[in-house]
Amino acid sequence: MHHHNKMAKVLELRPKNATDVMGTANEVCLLNLRDILKVLKDSPIILMACNIRIKHVVPGIMRAAEELDAILGFEVARSECNLTGGYTGQTPATFFNMLVDYAKATNFTRPFFIHGDHITVKGTTDEDINSAREIIDAEIKAGFTSFAIDASFNQIPDNVRITTELAKPINDLDICLEVEVGEVKSTGTDAEISTVKDATSFISGLKANGVRADLLAINNGSKHGNYLAGEEVHIDLQRTLDIYNSIKEDGLVIAQHGITGTPLNIVGKFADYGIRKGNVGTQWQNVAHEFIPADLMNDMKAWSEAEGKNIKMATKEFKERIDNIPESNKKQTEQKAYEVTKDFLNAFRAAGTASKVIDELGK
Repeated sequence: MHHHNKMAKVLELRPKNATDVMGTANEVCLLNLRDILKVLKDSPIILMACNIRIKHVVPGIMRAAEELDAILGFEVARSECNLTGGYTGQTPATFFNMLVDYAKATNFTRPFFIHGDHITVKGTTDEDINSAREIIDAEIKAGFTSFAIDASFNQIPDNVRITTELAKPINDLDICLEVEVGEVKSTGTDAEISTVKDATSFISGLKANGVRADLLAINNGSKHGNYLAGEEVHIDLQRTLDIYNSIKEDGLVIAQHGITGTPLNIVGKFADYGIRKGNVGTQWQNVAHEFIPADLMNDMKAWSEAEGKNIKMATKEFKERIDNIPESNKKQTEQKAYEVTKDFLNAFRAAGTASKVIDELGK
């Protein structure tokens, strides 16, 4: 079939909650991650999901994906972006619009997804659950095309119950759902690694409740944030594969959190262990920080030290200044993001995934 006709068919598959926001006339190819995974879940590739705290990296990421014909996603966690702006000063609506605007401005034609990362529920009270439900509703309304419910801080029966309660609107729209068992810490120690039994009892509990999930995030020894100098990366890939093999019959694949700082030659092997989505967050912040003018960076560091907070928390505080750095700095950020993205997409074996999905979905 002619490429143009295929693309037209693919654009028709865009989720209604997304086209309601951006309009059907908009040619931006924002897909339901569920549709993308239908095509790719048995291929040994990883879809990169980029947590965007500072927007200047986005055009570079898009340019690399366009050039390598790769599918990727953009995501933001509840802590980074929520109804009051999270620690990056973004709401679901401003995050969505920023990405769609860049896609239009850069003529980005490849399929991509927008994911609500870590919609965390740390406790079991109605208040805990309702505040997560508010975020999900806001992200659906904003146009997001994939969601991660993370009640992994709770014991498995509570995790099943809470995830079930929150999954309904996502399942009703047939949009991609990621669920999580075993909390990914900022330490990455072996004692906390998810077991096959954890995964299967969690997934069978959800299934018994009629919940359909597409991705399972596990704790396989990774950690959030930057690895410290000399710190070992120990991710248990054999355990990951065992878990993948125990859930793939139910149509699930693995989502990997905490990739920043893991050597790319190791990351490249992840695809052989059932990992199909790789979250990369702190990496993009590192790229953006490299080209922030020195005076602004000094102010951000001084603020973080005075407040006793991680530098990422300065993102909201200094958002206006960060957004308005000189054009030359933006260009440098974009170029570096482009180079880093190419390295990741190649390591993730993602080149060519876009055409593969367009061909398959456009039939």
